[in-house]
Amino acid sequence: MARRHLGKDDHIFIILPEVNDMGDSAQLDKELTAKPTIATIEAQFKDCADFVKREFANGMSVFYMVPLTGNNNLHRDIVQPFADASREEAAGILGRAPYHRVAETGDCVDGILTGSAAIFLEDYVWLVDLSEQLGRSIEQSETETVIAGPHDGFVENLFQNVAVLRMRVRSSKLKTVLLSVGEISKTQVMIMYIDGVVNREIVDNLINRIKSIEIDAVGEGNMLVQLIDENPNSVFPQFMTTERPDAAASKLTGGKIIGIVDGSPSVFSCPTAFFDFFASPDDYYQRWLLGTALRLLRIIGFVITIGFTAFYVSVTTFHYEMIPHTMLLNLTESRSKVPFPPLYEALLMETTIELLREAGARLPTKIGQTIGIVGGIVIGQAAVQAGFTSNILIIAVATSAIASFVIPSYIMSASLRLIRFGLIILAGLLGNLGLFLGITLMIIHLSGITNLGASYLTPVAPVNFRDMLDTFVRGPFWALTRRPTISRTPNSVRVKKRI
Repeated sequence: MARRHLGKDDHIFIILPEVNDMGDSAQLDKELTAKPTIATIEAQFKDCADFVKREFANGMSVFYMVPLTGNNNLHRDIVQPFADASREEAAGILGRAPYHRVAETGDCVDGILTGSAAIFLEDYVWLVDLSEQLGRSIEQSETETVIAGPHDGFVENLFQNVAVLRMRVRSSKLKTVLLSVGEISKTQVMIMYIDGVVNREIVDNLINRIKSIEIDAVGEGNMLVQLIDENPNSVFPQFMTTERPDAAASKLTGGKIIGIVDGSPSVFSCPTAFFDFFASPDDYYQRWLLGTALRLLRIIGFVITIGFTAFYVSVTTFHYEMIPHTMLLNLTESRSKVPFPPLYEALLMETTIELLREAGARLPTKIGQTIGIVGGIVIGQAAVQAGFTSNILIIAVATSAIASFVIPSYIMSASLRLIRFGLIILAGLLGNLGLFLGITLMIIHLSGITNLGASYLTPVAPVNFRDMLDTFVRGPFWALTRRPTISRTPNSVRVKKRI
């Protein structure tokens, strides 16, 4: 795969697409590395209605894409300085800072596609950046709301997201690597890390994986991580994604790597462990005892959301002896009118809850809230009165659904909901044996997952008691003196002095 540098910085480059046919590949390389001419640029952008060519009286020709350039920038850097300039005056202006000369057609094409104007004068070509920032302004993340702490979020503009992180990590050691993914889309991906804190072997591994991707287009960060993870068939997410700049900055200072995809408000971090998905920025903005209580509550919610309904199915199908006598009478009475076995009953109600959840997420906010509340109450009450389900199962299903909302990561929450269906089926077929068999298989699967060479179950497997101080509990800041071992950082000391 060919690599063409954009500037003096060795970290900045664009990956050119490979063409399967060797003859086509050689022809493409020859065209892109040749000296740019007006004819070749016009041929590259043939049949592009938004591509504009402007000619001036002094013999200068300018090419640019209308949607990518700002009118004010065009007037400032093109129209005003060159409208009445002679050929000699234009050549002198082009020697100033905003304009830089390019020698290859590929550089010229890439510049035009990123919002620059290509200026042809005599036998030379210059580029000047006319790009205008597009997209929405910085707003609060809708999927990761917090009570305390900052309320800004990432947006869809790559360099705006980089600027937000630069504002939080004001260090020259914060390094960036610009990559391009997608033979057609040429989506820009920025890899960020702190030099001296990150493990460079992991950085090189991640960069090589991204460079090896051969695909037409990548439109979102969550798509990219699916192309580079080590276990693509696993239901569990293996890269932590967030829309919060404070969370991303915390990952950077912890010795991890941040990846930003242009056009995506979600950035990913790595290496990632399973228990990272249960931590929230809120934990660090409150007293450590309260943060610990909330984190333990999420762990309990994880157990409830995957096992509560399955345990109900197991007990009511095979293990009535586990139910207290006082409760057994109520349960028997509740199920006396239900024509279905507990397995079908549970699957019916869980599917109904998922339908309501999905409908509430896709509809406008106010309508979605109404559908969720009214639909849950009406359908639940009607199902009990019609004899399709028992009221105790309604409680179990509702509790499992509420527990899934406690988990901060939506992607992990969705994965656990899918796991819940599998455990319900095993519990309905084999009872408690099936339930524990499913949990055992899940643990075995989690133990075999790695993320950039790091164990997914860190710090449980391998065991590291020091890391558990910021995993199952949120330890006080004075005790969190070391960075997580999952990052394999060469500089593990985080707190050098405390009062």
